Order: sequence, then C-alpha cells, then structure tokens
Amino acid sequence: MHFLERLQADGEAALAHVQGDIMAAIDQLKAHTLVHPEALFAVLRRVKPILLVKNIALVTRFEDVQEVLSRDDIFQVTYGPKMRVITGGQDFFLGMANSPEYERDTAHMRSVVRRQDMAGIAAFVESTARGIVESSGGNMDVVSDLSRLVPARWIAAYFGCVPPSEQQLADWGTVIFQYLFTDLDNNPEVGRTAQAAAAEARAWLDGCIAARKAAGTAQDDVLGRCLALQRAGVPGMDDLSIRDNLIGLIVGAIPTTSKCCANALDQLLDRPAQLAAAQEAAASGDDALFSRYIFEALRFNPNNPGVFRIAGEDYTVAKGTMRATTIPKGAFVIAATQSAMLDENKLDAPTEFRTDRPAWNYMHWGYGLHTCFGQYINQAQIPLILKPLLATRSVQRAGALKVQGPFPSSLRVSYQLGAAATR
Repeated sequence: MHFLERLQADGEAALAHVQGDIMAAIDQLKAHTLVHPEALFAVLRRVKPILLVKNIALVTRFEDVQEVLSRDDIFQVTYGPKMRVITGGQDFFLGMANSPEYERDTAHMRSVVRRQDMAGIAAFVESTARGIVESSGGNMDVVSDLSRLVPARWIAAYFGCVPPSEQQLADWGTVIFQYLFTDLDNNPEVGRTAQAAAAEARAWLDGCIAARKAAGTAQDDVLGRCLALQRAGVPGMDDLSIRDNLIGLIVGAIPTTSKCCANALDQLLDRPAQLAAAQEAAASGDDALFSRYIFEALRFNPNNPGVFRIAGEDYTVAKGTMRATTIPKGAFVIAATQSAMLDENKLDAPTEFRTDRPAWNYMHWGYGLHTCFGQYINQAQIPLILKPLLATRSVQRAGALKVQGPFPSSLRVSYQLGAAATR
C-alpha cells in the first residue's frame, strides 16, 4: 500500500506539473495574442467576422469597423466616467456623445489649435529632433531620447504651458492615457497611479492659467488664445473648462506619438529593403514619400488594436449579409481598426508593404465623430520626429523593442553621424 500510495502521489505531482506547464503556455499565448493579434484577426475575418461572446463584440472587417464607428448614435464612447475622474468633475469632449456641448467644446479647441499652425509645428518638431540626433553621439534609445522628448517640448512651446520637466509631462500623459483608453480590466493600481498623476497635472495647469492671467501678457499660443476667448465672454471658456480641455489634449499627445514612432521604426528595421528606401527618402527631403513609408510600416503594428464602444441599443451590423450579427444593448464593442487595415476583402495585397496605398486604407486615427483630434498634427510630427534619424542612411537596430504595459519603453539604435544631412 505504501508503494501504491507513493506511486499515486508521484503521479498526481507529475500531473499537476504538466497542468502547470499547460496553463503557463496558455498564459503566454494569451499575452502574445494581446500584443500580436494579427493571426487571430485573420482567422476571425474569414470564419466569424463579428464575434459575440459574453456580451463582448469583436468586429474585424473593414466595412463593419467603419459602420460601427460611423454610428456614434448607437455605439457610444466609453471614456466619459473615467474622463470625469481625470478632470476632477467635468467631462472632456472626447468622452462626450454628439451633443451641443460636444460641438461647442470641439469648435473652441479647433479655433485655438489651428491647422494653419502646422508649418510652425512641423519646423519646431523637425528642428528639435535634428538637434537630439546630432547631439546623441550615434547611439540612442528612440523612446526615451527622441519620441517621448520631442512632443513634450513642442507641447510646452505651442500650448504655452511649461511642465516641471519633460519627463514628468510624458509620465503623466502615459499613465493617464493607459487608464482612460487601454485599462479594460480596471486595474486598481493603474487607477490609483492615474488619479495621482491627474491631480498633479491639474495643479500644474491651474498654476499655468493663474500665472498667465496675473502677468497680463498676451501670447499667441494655445493658452493665450483660450484666455482671449474667455475675455471675449465666450461660453464654456472659464478657467476650469480651459484646464479640462488642455489636460484632455495634452495627455494624449505624447504616449501615442511615441508609440507610433517606435512601432513604425521597429517594423522598418525588420525590413531592410524598405528601411533603405525610407532612409533615402528622408535624406533627399522627399517628405511625402517618407511619410508613406512611416504610415505603411505603422499599419503592421499600429497604435492600438481597436477602438472601444458601448452599444446604446440593439443593432445589426452588416445587415443583409451572411455575416450580419445583432449586437445587443449594453454590449462592449471592439472595432478592430488594426484588423480592418489588414482586411483582404477590402485592401489590395494587405500583407505586402506598399507605399502606393490610398489614404482611405488607413485608420490610424480612428474613424467617424471621434476621429483623433490631433490627426493632422500627428500626420506631420510622427514622420518628422524620425526623419533626421533615418536621414543618416545608417540606422541599425541595437536592441529589441521593449514594452511596458501598452507602451514601448525602449528601442535602441545606432547610426553614423554626418552620413547625410536633412534638408
């Protein structure tokens, strides 16, 4: 009996060990799928384009993703409650449904963040990036030394709000953005960290607003334009509303820009022919062609896998087709823009790297009412941050892309200074 008991115990221990290995492998597979969902998306587009499981809907085809995002009256943004936590009470227009308040606030901010400012923003971004590249000694961490630093500097200059430090501003934006847009499990630690960062950011912006008003100086920057509207008696431009609109714009400007730069460069580094062509475009000053290389590279690993919505009522997506699926009221919906940009039903040769794709193939900035507010700035600044680096024609990978949470934390490269000059 003693022998049999020992044999049974050994067998149970071995089984537990095997089960542990299986669970560990499953966990690794889940983690890999979260970071690299392309294979899963490819299967779903063919087998179950609109997957509905436990009141969660995953929409994977191009046309269906755009249908979801264009029906903002049905599929509503999810950010409102968390946005009010970040602002300390009021909503920011990104978390609002289509409403008079939404139209008012977006109109105000478009009047102070102007498309005609793009030439100045572009010049500032490229000059700042070039200075960093030229002073780095031919070796840098693209994330910490370049893609987080440049947007932090132009925000301070363009918005007219100088942060305690560029690192602090980037850190605030990263943790707040994670809480608002990627923390689907409502991790308590993420929430606590974001709320602490938001309190610090609010105090900083309150101080910037108070100091500018006390100084009585008129400056043509975003804060100065907001205060000019306030002096004119424009509704919705009190100090608190200005603060909330500024924090909403600023927190999204750094982490997403940095991630797009790192992801695009990482994709190019894995494609020697495309990397060489992109470097030649950068060095020759062909900004339009260079941008096409950057955004095509980003298509293979974009800023996020999709956009999240809540169904406000029962709605049938792709009605009249074989894939038609009714999404019930209250369902959490993932409109998988990453999958859409690889949809073989809509894009020509989606697995090929091509720079001749029409602009409508891309959904880097989302789609519909809540398309990224800063899309025109991002279209310019992301390539211009990378341009001076790639214009050296000598960029080589010196380390793998590392990720912490939803954002890249490191991507080391080396290059030869003086190899080529940007125009």
